[in-house]
Amino acid sequence: MPITVRPFLPTDTDALVDIWSRAVRQTHDFLSDADFEDIHRKLGPVYLPAVEVHVACEDARPVAFIGMSGHHVEMLFVDPSAMGGGLGRRLLAHVATRGPLTVDVNEQNPRAVGFYLHCGFVQTGRSPMDGEGRPYPLLHLAMPRPVSS
Repeated sequence: MPITVRPFLPTDTDALVDIWSRAVRQTHDFLSDADFEDIHRKLGPVYLPAVEVHVACEDARPVAFIGMSGHHVEMLFVDPSAMGGGLGRRLLAHVATRGPLTVDVNEQNPRAVGFYLHCGFVQTGRSPMDGEGRPYPLLHLAMPRPVSS
């Protein structure tokens, strides 16, 4: 099925929260239940509206999304049934036209770290806590060259 990438629509919120929830349950085993619930509760009303979101759709059904703040990737999540199929790389290529990208990735998520390194990002720093002060170390990454789809 062909994949299209389009801007976020308010009607996408429930589907994106569902994608996030299932992806995080599969990849973020280090996240406490309380932190998962806190983020889950804020994703639709707080976090999604705060960023520029692009949605990858298969037959008009959202299957992945990326949230950007300027050149910084704030979030990138792929439906677990579509992981490994190139959607993450395609979303990065879609936003890479704005110039070199940066991202902060949970150090405890080796699959995500490997994905970004495979896409050409390099580590530029590390923080012992996430942006909300939670005890989840972040690796700061930057992409010195464009991502190819």
